[in-house]
Amino acid sequence: MSEQISVNDVHWMMGALQGIDVGLIVVDTDYRVVAWNDFMENHSDIRVSNAVGSNLFELSPELPSEWLLRQLQAVVALNLPVYSTWQQRPYLFRFKSYRPITGQAAHMYQNITFLPLLSTTGEVDKICISIYDVTQAAVNEQNMTALNKELMKISRTDRMTGLFNRGHWEEMAQREFKRCLRYGHISTLVMFDIDHFKGINDNYGHQIGDEVIKATAALTQRLIRESDMAGRYGGEEYAVILCDTDQDGAEQFCERIRREVEALSLQFDDQSVSFTISLGYAQIQSSTGALETWIKQADAALYHSKANGRNCTHRYDPETISLPG
Repeated sequence: MSEQISVNDVHWMMGALQGIDVGLIVVDTDYRVVAWNDFMENHSDIRVSNAVGSNLFELSPELPSEWLLRQLQAVVALNLPVYSTWQQRPYLFRFKSYRPITGQAAHMYQNITFLPLLSTTGEVDKICISIYDVTQAAVNEQNMTALNKELMKISRTDRMTGLFNRGHWEEMAQREFKRCLRYGHISTLVMFDIDHFKGINDNYGHQIGDEVIKATAALTQRLIRESDMAGRYGGEEYAVILCDTDQDGAEQFCERIRREVEALSLQFDDQSVSFTISLGYAQIQSSTGALETWIKQADAALYHSKANGRNCTHRYDPETISLPG
């Protein structure tokens, strides 16, 4: 179809296109409907006889009037076509989706074309609005986007706890480590694990052991901020980077989560299970050197807590805590 169409062509064109699966509307520069094809009648339940001669905005008051007016005015002013896809605006007319394959869509997704129609003197005095049903393509794209997001989530999330898995957590930790060194920011790494976890599995069974891991993760998720990074580092070991937090703030976080875990009592049928955690933390320093060193420092502080009675928190101090290896 030519981008510039004579009004003299409109009548035969509309007759030829009445039965096609595309909505066609022609309006004049006062936005009164000149033509309204079968597609529009069938989907809007507005008969051609009622549509023709009516103001488009009064005929369909649910239209996005400000947006639509800008498109129509641009076509007239520039004498050029204007296009809108469903990604920009899902629909112009809220029609029901009627195709069985796209039954999951609440409405018809539409691509819209606005074409200038020229009078015999070469001026734009009417505009043709074409409405294309692209629901199937839109739903397919949305499904693919949702699937990709889910696959991405699965690839970076620990299935049992919902925290980041170790691989993704280490990627994020590396970025945070570099950010801190580059801009002189202070963040603190916390490592903690569940005390006597083997005893929990031996005494209560692995299913209850799994529930203890999940409960600890859920509590961690509740206590961290959106900017923090929590991951399941090993079987019953967790790692949290407290972004832009110094060792005093880390101490407060550690003690809060330690006390809340200690207060937990998980009920399983007639059994009540309580447990504790041990924690260690290390504030990043300009001399830390590498992410692996930072992790070793926090881990050494954790094992210092375990060696000193468990259910406690210790800060990494190079004068009192030695790094392994």
